[in-house]
Amino acid sequence: MVLYALFQLLALAIPFASASPAAVPPIHSRQSITTLSSAQIAAFKPYASYASAGYCSASSTLSWTCGANCEANPSFIPVASGGDGDSTQFWFVGFDPTLNTVIVSHQGTDDTEILPLITDGDFFLESLSSSLFPGVSSSVEAHSGFAGAQANTATAVLAAVQKTMAAHSATSITTTGHSLGAAISLLDALYLSIQVPSATVTFIGYGLPRVGNQAFANLIDSTLPNRVSHVNNKEDVVPILPGMFLGFHHPSGEKHILDSNAWVACPGQDNESSECSTGDVSNIFEGDISDHDGPYDGVEMGC
Repeated sequence: MVLYALFQLLALAIPFASASPAAVPPIHSRQSITTLSSAQIAAFKPYASYASAGYCSASSTLSWTCGANCEANPSFIPVASGGDGDSTQFWFVGFDPTLNTVIVSHQGTDDTEILPLITDGDFFLESLSSSLFPGVSSSVEAHSGFAGAQANTATAVLAAVQKTMAAHSATSITTTGHSLGAAISLLDALYLSIQVPSATVTFIGYGLPRVGNQAFANLIDSTLPNRVSHVNNKEDVVPILPGMFLGFHHPSGEKHILDSNAWVACPGQDNESSECSTGDVSNIFEGDISDHDGPYDGVEMGC
């Protein structure tokens, strides 16, 4: 855990590291933080259950017999699943007729594994694969470990999505996941928007770590305008990692669950308000990893 200890020391520098200058005033200086209504919060719950189901074995999600996570979305029609839960995260694809969207979910990792993954030798930024992300500038970079995990299942997920869309005349795709699963799913959202340009792609993730650099965050914002939601729970430390001083930035779309259990929408990227994760948890010593698994409106992540 030497690298983790080193990262803890580096994380102390977060409050003193300057963010990249913006050409225009940041959006969060021009828009207000708003509180979500009970109906708006409830709309996220089906996706929280799908993200939680990502932790379940491929055989149980393919048969949709994964217990409470599956029972929460009883109309779901599974199409494909994969992964071994070890070298390759579990994943599944199917169609939700109630939400009228294709669902793509990826497994996260437990609390003891996500921090080492973020801080191990794979945390460096690298350009996205030109074969998976054709036309994307080499200046757009992502966490190499997350990019590698997404690449492991990309073509299988794409084939399953295309099969599902054809079978159900679907035009909407929603990618979801928690923790590492959210990081993979954010990359999937960009990947699928490129590979299936006719589809409307939405990302709803939970406990999302920072996935890429400023150019990546900007590309997500422009490619998926108002279709990104990353939900962070209270003082969860994972959303502030890897540090901005290492060149990582979140896209817009944060929804932050406050200590009062109210949900607020934080405009802009890495909003520094104390009501948003970047401002509330300025370094890892102010965070609480026990908040990482939830609850997210009553949903605790895990199978």
